[in-house]
Parts: sequence; structure tokens; C-alpha cells
Amino acid sequence: MAEKMLALAQDQPGFLGVESARAAIGITVSYWADLASIQNWKAHSEHQLAQKSGRAQWYGQYKTRIAKVERDYAF
Repeated sequence: MAEKMLALAQDQPGFLGVESARAAIGITVSYWADLASIQNWKAHSEHQLAQKSGRAQWYGQYKTRIAKVERDYAF
């Protein structure tokens, strides 16, 4: 389902990218151009079905955080 959602997200207006790690805990961060793009992704019907399945089948809990990235550095 994660691969399917990534492919779907990549086709959405405003999608900028994604980072994911799945070791001790799973974390996925998606990047969007603006809040409207985030809201459209949240309202997408296939994404809503995936969220519902996630709550019912795969996750005991999860957290969503929406934040603005002001700077990004790497070394």
C-alpha cells in the first residue's frame, strides 16, 4: 500500500518529495508546495481508503504533523 500511495502522491499537484525510514519505528515525511496541496492529498479518495485500512489493519497509533521547512542543510 505504501508503494501505491507514493505513486499516487507523486502524480498530485504540489507534491515535492518523500523520505521514509522503517527500522525500529516507521516514519514517512512527505513534502508539499503549500497547505492547499496537503489538504487535497488528505481528501483524495484513494488516500482516504488507505488511511482507513491503516487504522483498521496495520497501525495501533500514528501521528500526523504539518510543518513548514524554512531551511534544509546537508553535509
